[in-house]
Amino acid sequence: MAAAESTLAETLRGLSLTTPLPKYPNCYPEVNPVDVYRSHLTSILTEVTGVGAAIIYPALQWTQTLEKGDLVLPIPALRVKGKKPAELAVEWVAKFPESPLVHKPTVAATFLQFFFKVDKLSEILIPSILKRQTSFGLNPYLGLKDPGDPSKGQKRIIIEFSSPNIAKPFHAGHLRSTIIGGFLSNLYEGAGWDVIRVNYLGDWGKQYGLLALGFEKYGNEEALQVDPINHLYEIYVKINKDLTAEKEEIGKLEAEGKDASHIKNEGLDEQARRYFKAMTDNDEKAIAQWARFRDLSIKRYKETYARLNIHFDDYSGESQVKQERMDFAADKMAKMGVSEVSEGAVIVDFSKHFPGKAGKSLERPIIKKKDGTALYLTRDISEMMQRDDKYHFDQMIYVVASAQDLHLKQLFAIIGLMGYPELAAKCQHINFGLVLGMSTRKGTVKFLDDILRDVGEKMHEVMQKNQAKYEQVENPLATADILGISSVMVQDMSGKRINNYEFNMEVMTSFEGDTGPYLQYAHARLCSITRRAGLTPAEIATANLSLLTESHAQNLIRVISQYPDVVQNTLKTLEPTTILTYLFKMTHALSSSYDHLRIVGSERELMLARMALYDAARVVLNNGMRLLGLTPVERM
Repeated sequence: MAAAESTLAETLRGLSLTTPLPKYPNCYPEVNPVDVYRSHLTSILTEVTGVGAAIIYPALQWTQTLEKGDLVLPIPALRVKGKKPAELAVEWVAKFPESPLVHKPTVAATFLQFFFKVDKLSEILIPSILKRQTSFGLNPYLGLKDPGDPSKGQKRIIIEFSSPNIAKPFHAGHLRSTIIGGFLSNLYEGAGWDVIRVNYLGDWGKQYGLLALGFEKYGNEEALQVDPINHLYEIYVKINKDLTAEKEEIGKLEAEGKDASHIKNEGLDEQARRYFKAMTDNDEKAIAQWARFRDLSIKRYKETYARLNIHFDDYSGESQVKQERMDFAADKMAKMGVSEVSEGAVIVDFSKHFPGKAGKSLERPIIKKKDGTALYLTRDISEMMQRDDKYHFDQMIYVVASAQDLHLKQLFAIIGLMGYPELAAKCQHINFGLVLGMSTRKGTVKFLDDILRDVGEKMHEVMQKNQAKYEQVENPLATADILGISSVMVQDMSGKRINNYEFNMEVMTSFEGDTGPYLQYAHARLCSITRRAGLTPAEIATANLSLLTESHAQNLIRVISQYPDVVQNTLKTLEPTTILTYLFKMTHALSSSYDHLRIVGSERELMLARMALYDAARVVLNNGMRLLGLTPVERM
């Protein structure tokens, strides 16, 4: 950090800014060049307005549209009494001194608009990007427990996401959770948090007894080793058909007044119950078979997750919740009057704990069935407490579909009622809408591998339509795979998380419009420009950036400068679309620049300056894509 500060001080001295930049809370000019401007403007505005820096600094906002300025100040936010905002604006603009970094402010309604002097901005911004490379846009100080004292360490966040059920389809909800959770993990890691990625598998229950019986009847060891996820699913479907037939047989016998007790006592349902009972009693053989299914499935999942640039630190699951933990939680709820017995089952009647609508809206969930079986809520309560003991986290995010909104609200409310309000306050539910119309070419059963295979094949077909370009791609199938994955992920991230969207393979694999392939094309084109120019980083570092005077160049510089602010704003929205929308805005600015800012045929000094700008754009685009979980391609 000290080295970055001294480099920055040197740069600013070269720009006629002789006084050191004042330091403010949440101001990190060494990682965010726009904070240089915030700090500089704050020091001027405290003099001009007479308002304290603690109010001015956080009030300076970045803008979505550059026509409104690079930073704006809402005058009412300064809480100056006695004069109208319009009067204050005129007064302050008149008092505003000459600045080496910003033009005189302009007034729009109740806002002061500040436009940066772009020649100075390029001198601060472009060298910072080319020096920091993959770390540009990230602010590792945000995740510190105490930004003033890094020795106190990082804050820790658990992000639970993906969470498929073993032997069942990896459906659209799991896909969305995986994409959003992977992105949030990258986002917090980039902000300096210690991130623990947890995959909470559906891996326990009577259905695993049924699955083991199915494997005895239909299983094939070789098929299990080759493709455990599909093979276990096929077995599960077959044994469930047998179970349905058995239940129909019982119904038929009873309807005819005949005895069905032999099937009830020795049939599949009872055998599955006994098998699962053996699992819960730690029977060596039953546990060994279940563990094998689980381990083989995880091994296969890991391979698929790797294609999405995702890894997990902890493959947890329902099976990992200890019985003594659940007993403790059940006893504590009963003793504290949180739970009660109703018609033989144990429930939580929220209307008795929260008055009015709040209590009614949380309903009366069952936490233990009449037969003594603990339901999901009990397991989730116990798992949350286990995680707190194991990880001592500062925050935990559950990335789960909006269909589970009520369940998560109930969970957090119960934890609070049990005497752990600070634990409940550390937990957050990040929800999302549905994917509509998702099916594969070979039917409607959907595993993640099937989806990715289908989109990769479709992408390969699209690529082959341009034969000349196709022949230049070194490994077209691998590139098609990456483009296919990008198309799925970008379509998923294009809208707000809570919105439902239509899974549309034609739209997502197109190079037209704001799609994954278009974003990849924009990156590959920048890489191609870099290759053709054939300049070394040392040569580019000598560029005279004052030559970037064209409006297209200046617009691009201003857009690129926003990236660190966009990343920081995303920590508030927790929406992948915040980053994605910005990247498309930047690529549109790029594509309109190419005709005006040519590299080939330009005189050397101009070529160096433009190449430095394109290099900076490539770094920012690459960083943004990787933050989203994409793999940027260099040729296509």
